[in-house]
Parts: sequence; C-alpha cells; structure tokens
Amino acid sequence: MIIAGEASGDLHGASLMREIKGIMPETKIFGIGGDKMEAEGMKVAFHIKDLAFLGFTEVVKHLPFILKVRKRLLELIANEGIEKIVLIDYPGFNLNFGAKAKKLGLKVIYYISPQIWAWGKNRIKKIKNIVDEMIVVFPFEKDFYSSHGLTVSYVGHPLIERIINHEFIPREKLFDKFDLDKNKEILLLMPGSRSNEIRRIFPEVIKAASNLSAEFNLQNVVACSNNIDENVFNVYLKNHEFKIIKDYTYDLMKHSYFGIIKSGTSTLEASLLSLPFAVVYKTSSLTHAIGKKLINLNSIAMPNIIAGEKVVQEFLQHDVNETTLFEGCRNILSNKNELITMKNKFRLIMEKLGEPGASRRAAEIVCN
Repeated sequence: MIIAGEASGDLHGASLMREIKGIMPETKIFGIGGDKMEAEGMKVAFHIKDLAFLGFTEVVKHLPFILKVRKRLLELIANEGIEKIVLIDYPGFNLNFGAKAKKLGLKVIYYISPQIWAWGKNRIKKIKNIVDEMIVVFPFEKDFYSSHGLTVSYVGHPLIERIINHEFIPREKLFDKFDLDKNKEILLLMPGSRSNEIRRIFPEVIKAASNLSAEFNLQNVVACSNNIDENVFNVYLKNHEFKIIKDYTYDLMKHSYFGIIKSGTSTLEASLLSLPFAVVYKTSSLTHAIGKKLINLNSIAMPNIIAGEKVVQEFLQHDVNETTLFEGCRNILSNKNELITMKNKFRLIMEKLGEPGASRRAAEIVCN
C-alpha cells in the first residue's frame, strides 16, 4: 500500500512505483494516489482530489470523510494481504494511519519525510515507534533522524531525475501550441494544487500580476494542477487577462521570465529550472496562528531552507495582497542583478540535492 495525499506525492509515488515494478514486476499496489500513480498501475481506493483539504480547521470539518477513508484502507489491508506500507509526506493523515498499520504487523516505510525538523520535533518519538525505515531526500534529514535513533537512508531528491529526463518542448512550439504572444515574456502563476488554496491566494495574485504584466510587458499564464477543475479560475477572467495551461508545468517554468508560486514542491522545481520567482502562502487565520506556535523556521520556502538564506522573497498571510505583492515583485523585476543572483544561488541548491536515481534507490530499499 502507498499513500500520497497531494499532487507532489502523486508525482514521486508514480516514479517509485515504476521502479518497484521494474524490480518486482508482480507487485500489487493499492492505496491513495492521483492520475500518475493510477497510470502506473495502482488500484486507487481514493484519489488525491478527494483529500484536497489542508489545515487544522479544514481537517476537523472533514473528519467523517477521513474516518471513512481510514476504514476502507484497513479493509484493503485485511482483504488483499498487504504486507508493507509506504507513506509519502502528508503527515496529518499518514502518521495516524501508519500507527494503525504498524499495529496490524505491516512494515512501515516513510518516503519524503514529514518536515518535523521544522514544526513537529515532539513527534519524533511517535515516528520512532511507527516507522521501520525513513527514506529521506535532503542530506540534513539523515543527520536529524539518525541523531534520534531511527533507521534512515538518504537517496537524493527525485525531482533531479524528473527534470533531467523531461523532454522539453522549444519555446516557439510552446507559444504556438497555446497561442501565446511571442513578443511578451511569461509571468507564471502557480497558486496551488487545492481549490481552497486557490480561492485564498489567486484573487490577490492575479490583481498584482495584471499590474506587473502591464508595467513590464509580460503575459499572465496559470500553470493549473491536473487535479484542479479549471472553472475555479474562470470567475476571474471577467476582469483579468490570463491563460490557463495544464500538463506543461516544467516547460512553462523553463520558458517563463518570472513566477509567483505557492509554497510547496513547485518552489523547488522552479529553482532547479532556474526560474526567478516569489513565494506566496495563505491559510486560515486559525491554522496560521497554530502553525506559528509550531514552526521553528525563519523561512517556509524550501529553496531558502536548503540554502540557509533568503534566496527568494516570501509573501505570507496578510502580505498576500495586491499592493504588497505588486511592490515586492516590482522591486525584483526592476533589478536585473537580483534576478541573476537568484539564478546563481539556484545552481548551488541543485548541487545539494544529490545525484539522479533517487526513485530507483528508494525502490530498492522498499523491495529489500
């Protein structure tokens, strides 16, 4: 069983599945995933779009559904003779369900560590009791878990192999395919992979983006996650001009001039593809208040955490507004040296993420 609760987990889970099937072709895989994991042969009990809620208040509201999901997964474990479970990130659900799987005698493997080194060090004892093997993607995570007595393997980051193996389409073909203006560079907007994130973040982002595009001769393009219905954006088309594009995220990152990107895996992808960007993040007031008490970091953007310094600007909560976003991004776009410095620091981040082949190394650990 593999459980991935969001778009980035679906991406990494699909690569892991492909490698597991390469080593052990007869393996049957059940669980929670998205289109990519389903395409690799997972028997999907629940799709990630069914679990597209986030934050403390949102989880409470969806508790009956969460209990239904848990019950169905436990039935699958019993009925299908499942022997091991791989948890991919998504700690709110995965740590609780992992504890139940452990009690049933399953081997519990955690791939793509929950960021407890940032917000939940008090959970380390729980993880130690649940997890048989941690498979981590950042070198500092290995040191953290080893120091607490867990069995841990560092495999490097699977995004490296994905980006290296991606077949990019040329800029001209991309622009022709989506009828983009060849005389304008792209301002890429990535407001999240969940509907509730988009509703909180996008209204202010598109206002700021429209002003930036007018001043710097750019065109607004929204990279829409596969699990999102495009209609969530259409209400804003009355007052703002932008294109919605699915399935070409890496190509858009490669051929864009600047990005405004929701905190998450996309910020790391943008860094690896050398796209200068600013980070945005906004959640409910209660979730934010609780999070502030838990999180022990100066930054939330993964590129800043890895670099150990503020490489990209972060706009959080009340700063996700038209004026602050516009002025902050305008200052960056007006300073060519800042854009160049950002790109140079992205190269250093890439060097810290290991060699290609992370998914294969992770699959070998799972199969062994």
